[in-house]
Amino acid sequence: MKKHIFLFSLSVLLLCLFTEWPRGFQPLTAINSINSSENVTTILLWYWPFNKSYSLKGDVCWDLYRIPHCRLVDQRSWFSSADVVVFHNRELVEGRQKLPLDFPRPPCQRWAWMSLEAPAHNGNLRPYAGIFNMTITYRRDADIIVPYGELIPKEAEEHLVEDVTLNKSSLVCWVVSNYQRRHKRSQVYNELKAVVPVKVYGRWTKTHLTSGALLPTISRCYFYLAFENTISKDYITEKLWRNAYQGGAVPVVLGPSLTDYNAVAPSNSFIHVDQFASVKDLGKFLQELAEDKKRYSEYFTWEQRWKVKLYTDWRERLCKICLQYNSLPQQKVYSDLEAWLKANNE
Repeated sequence: MKKHIFLFSLSVLLLCLFTEWPRGFQPLTAINSINSSENVTTILLWYWPFNKSYSLKGDVCWDLYRIPHCRLVDQRSWFSSADVVVFHNRELVEGRQKLPLDFPRPPCQRWAWMSLEAPAHNGNLRPYAGIFNMTITYRRDADIIVPYGELIPKEAEEHLVEDVTLNKSSLVCWVVSNYQRRHKRSQVYNELKAVVPVKVYGRWTKTHLTSGALLPTISRCYFYLAFENTISKDYITEKLWRNAYQGGAVPVVLGPSLTDYNAVAPSNSFIHVDQFASVKDLGKFLQELAEDKKRYSEYFTWEQRWKVKLYTDWRERLCKICLQYNSLPQQKVYSDLEAWLKANNE
């Protein structure tokens, strides 16, 4: 029995190494041997997201992120020897780039679909059924998880500033450029401003904040409306990580479920709209909390042990593939990418 299994495994490996797939997708059959002698995983980015490129000179993944044995390239001449080829969704759905389906796809090469957009903004994904082996996105059930930000441990605990209310002059602030009445966040805002004062910045109110003025402005607010424009599973953007947390205001969040927020952030570091029976109740709670320095300061205790890490460089997201490449299922195929992306969304 063992002999038969060995012979079968050997035949599959040889098939994987010495044959080419015809046009389109064929199932994976064995571990890729490309670069096995060097133990290097080669990641080919087929095109740069939004046509904005970064330097790939040197050993980028090691030099910048201390990720070893990871080769990041963007020259298509690497196609035949790449372990993973990454395609950013926006350019595909807009027709500005195409999948290389006319190229002989190397055996065991994995194709990765990458997007940081919420499902509603990813377009029609039905044509990509049975094409991709890997997903790279903010979803916690993705193969490679690339959040907008996260909290990472500090090397040593720090003492909080005794009075975190110093320099606070506004109760609630919001920075918004894409204001649309149909958005749930717009409805909540309109209800909230009838209860408490809300200071609004951004293109919508023609009070644009420069990048240098953004965080100092938010720091003068007790609460920041970290409202997402789309309600979708795990979709938590820089509105929480950068604007609220780094800005030094307590975030009032509207987005995925309370469970999703609790999975990535301390429960006593934010206030979820869904925790209240009405927006009126939320407004009253914010007023009372701002007047209670002790209770308000407890929303900053997370800063003793944690600090915010933002993900803004596509190179770091791509290098993360190498950390998990060998542990991912070798024969995984997304037979219905659109169905997976829309699963379990609110």
